[in-house]
Amino acid sequence: MTHVTEHPLVRGGRSAALATACVRGGVAAGLGLGALAVLVIAAWISSPYPDSGAGGALHLAAGLWLLAHGVDLVRTDTLSGLPAPLGVVPMLLAVLPVWLVHRAARDTLDAGDEGDRPRPSAGAAVAAVAGGYLLVAAATVAYSDSGPLPADLITAGLWLPAVVVGAAGTGAWTALGRPLPGQRQTAAALRAVGLGLVTLLGGGAVAAAVSLALHARQAQAAYTGLVGEWSGSVTVLLLVLALLPNMAVWGAAYGLGPGFTLGTGAMATPLGLAGDPAVPPFPLLAALPAEGRGGWLHWAVVAVPLAAAVLQGGRVGRAAGNWTARDTALTALGAAWGCGAAVAVLAGAAGGPLGTGRLAAFGPVWWQAGAAAVLWGACVGVPVSLGVRAWGRRALRPKPQRLRKQKSVPVQVPASVVAGAESGAASGAMDASAPAPAIGLSTVPAVLKGLLSGLVPASGAVPPPVPGAAGAGGQAQPHTSGTFLESVPARAGTGQGPGPGVDPDADGDRYADPYGGRYTDPYDDSAFEPYDYLPAAWEPVSPPPPASPAAPAPPSPSAD
Repeated sequence: MTHVTEHPLVRGGRSAALATACVRGGVAAGLGLGALAVLVIAAWISSPYPDSGAGGALHLAAGLWLLAHGVDLVRTDTLSGLPAPLGVVPMLLAVLPVWLVHRAARDTLDAGDEGDRPRPSAGAAVAAVAGGYLLVAAATVAYSDSGPLPADLITAGLWLPAVVVGAAGTGAWTALGRPLPGQRQTAAALRAVGLGLVTLLGGGAVAAAVSLALHARQAQAAYTGLVGEWSGSVTVLLLVLALLPNMAVWGAAYGLGPGFTLGTGAMATPLGLAGDPAVPPFPLLAALPAEGRGGWLHWAVVAVPLAAAVLQGGRVGRAAGNWTARDTALTALGAAWGCGAAVAVLAGAAGGPLGTGRLAAFGPVWWQAGAAAVLWGACVGVPVSLGVRAWGRRALRPKPQRLRKQKSVPVQVPASVVAGAESGAASGAMDASAPAPAIGLSTVPAVLKGLLSGLVPASGAVPPPVPGAAGAGGQAQPHTSGTFLESVPARAGTGQGPGPGVDPDADGDRYADPYGGRYTDPYDDSAFEPYDYLPAAWEPVSPPPPASPAAPAPPSPSAD
């Protein structure tokens, strides 16, 4: 019989898995580019005055797709005839391409229904998906070079691979279960970075929305001046929606302190707007503060980074259970640096040039915004983390209890006990085996005093040993004397008294009497202690006599 050995590619080995991952990356790039092309073609068809044919619309779609990845475009059809750069990325356009490459890498490492399908390693999957995606991106860059918006080759070689590899890496991380580093400090710092970044961006979006609402009339006037037909209104509205994340980043940078530039020589900060801004007419730019010094409403935006730093430090402080103060401070400082790095990347993507000359700098300056985020985290987040750690490790000190004057509480005594007490007081005699009764610290009612006066001998002498404790043949003689007394337990199996080596308190309810007797808790309390009860104050107590030598154990009965 001839055995046929199949090729690994035929069997579906790792090489096939890598090829599949590369195809997934190319398909993800094609889907993002196709979705944007459909949107641009629809706008071109609906426009009553198209400037160019279908080729110009496709070139525009390719340029916008590259711009969504952080690639700067160059406008060639300017009024001066000189090329002008376009580097402000509509950040909402980047959501679809980034999500597609993220999902491609995640599906590559996810076994799905085919559990026996071979999967590549995480690094190989990221490289394969990113490679397939970048092949389509390189073709798009070459295609855009012949259109009105060619791509800048320098930014295309820097930002495009970084964005694609980063999105593919997050997809692989998600497929592996989102693991965090083994060190608790690193994991806590990453969680604190996420919380601080979300708080910072959310607060920036709220601040920008409030400013836009206060300048709603100016924004409406700018929108009306830009639109013409209904297709133009839809296009401007879509552009405004695509720039909303940029507005949140601008608001966050404004609250951090450095603010943002409005052209070369103009800066907007909470302290005021300085310089001569070069602002084109656009609805979102109507929310910019007016020229001059800032008021209390502008200064209130500082609460956004303050809240972000407090939450970030509090997150680290809650995670620092048994850490030292040094580890806690270093973790909070690492979280501050991580948040600053993320803010710098977002600020660099949200701003950029809109042209040459005065519009060469527009939006937040990435290194200033990142440095401000680090300072906020270091100056506020680190002390907050140490304070939260100290509060969580505080010792719960018991509050001092004040001594309260005890009041006399009447004690309900059964009638049988009262009758026994009266008979005992009348006879003046009592079983010699009964020990001295225990008197509570609280005030004893008159009835209980009479009862105890009958139970305790008036002379105060120590009762003699129990005569029947170990009688003839070692048999224990039972005796009873009220509710405070009970018989000595017999030795198990023999009916004799407790022998040597037997714990008299094995049952947990009985305690040895200083005079050799035994008594139990009269109130059936598991927390009963012998020192909780003292002899009666009106009865003198003599010291106990010296202990007599123990009687020899009785001989065991013979077998016959």
